[in-house]
Amino acid sequence: MALTDAAGDPRRLNIVVGVTGGIAAYKAVSVIRELVLEGHDVHVIATEAALRFLGSPTLEAISRNPLNTDLYEGVAEVRHVGLGQRADIVIIAPATADFLAKVAGGQASDLLGNTVLASRAPLVVAPAMHTEMWQNAATQANIATLRERGVLIVGPESGQLTGADAGPGRMSEPSDIVAVALATVRVKDLAGRRVVVTAGGTREPLDPVRFLGNRSSGRQGVALAVAARDRGAEVTLISAHLEVPAPYGVHRVDVGTAAELADAVAEAAANADVVIMAAAVADYRPESIADVKLKKEALGGEVTLRLVENPDILRSLAAGELSPERPEGQIVVGFAAETESDPDRLLEIAAAKAQRKGADFLVVNRVGWNEGFTAAHNDVVILDGAGSIVGEAAGDKVSVAHRILDLLA
Repeated sequence: MALTDAAGDPRRLNIVVGVTGGIAAYKAVSVIRELVLEGHDVHVIATEAALRFLGSPTLEAISRNPLNTDLYEGVAEVRHVGLGQRADIVIIAPATADFLAKVAGGQASDLLGNTVLASRAPLVVAPAMHTEMWQNAATQANIATLRERGVLIVGPESGQLTGADAGPGRMSEPSDIVAVALATVRVKDLAGRRVVVTAGGTREPLDPVRFLGNRSSGRQGVALAVAARDRGAEVTLISAHLEVPAPYGVHRVDVGTAAELADAVAEAAANADVVIMAAAVADYRPESIADVKLKKEALGGEVTLRLVENPDILRSLAAGELSPERPEGQIVVGFAAETESDPDRLLEIAAAKAQRKGADFLVVNRVGWNEGFTAAHNDVVILDGAGSIVGEAAGDKVSVAHRILDLLA
């Protein structure tokens, strides 16, 4: 089986994606696409029923490999067992009630069944069906059997189903399925560790309608939570107005203002091994908050706002002032988003901030109108508490997150 590289990232994996015959089959396209974009070799096996919902050209184009459907094709190369033997991960998305029953019973009546039985790779199954079918005693017994055998069950979620139906049975989102699957082959170098990550941007209300905020989307913080989770950590994500979905498998705490963030960090950090302060926290807040909407007619043509300084959460945390007692050996990581365009000057600013904040590490990146906050990629320099460079990372925000965690692991 392919393992992971020194950075904890999966190498190019041989992944089998099985698609069975449910309306959620259209979501399988996104699962396959995400895996291919991450650089993996994806082989799709579609059941005859699945091809009633999806065309083979779509599956071949997205996977960049020929589609596998027939048990009796490729007999000379023993394809009916070879696909499973070579697989590093097998993912079934969607998994119908019929498929769950067959795999629980060890049936191998088609190519997908043969592949599952012939593989020793982790099996990740994403059920999708109507609520009544999911809650049926037979389906629940099959799920229990599969779990006992070590099969990873992702979902299903509760939500809108086919037609007017709603309830549990909706297939999990493709990104969650991919995350669980890839986590099975990551080095668990953070197993047993408690990691707290803050993400997003705080908002300071002016009145019930308006606020002072920032442009942070929360992407990098969420990526850090995902990376820590996949490396085995118990993760608490303190989220402030995320513009991206919160990840699967982490404990989420929602906050709004800097004061709420400080309270949440104080509580979560009390028994954390690592605290990563990736959220963009407002430095100031309005001195007073109006109970009703401030009317333009009453304010006139000019408005003066009086702001007061918010507590410095990172400095207080690093100094052991935020929590009653900072746990021994706890690592605190801060983030600094700067608009300075000169690289040397940027590092000078970051080094001074690292020394002033007192964190163990400071991750600095340049932001602007079109870079940093809302971008899918990031380019960072990592400093230690003395302001010396200890690492650099560039690329998508998940890979950057893993590089940061490499320094902590």
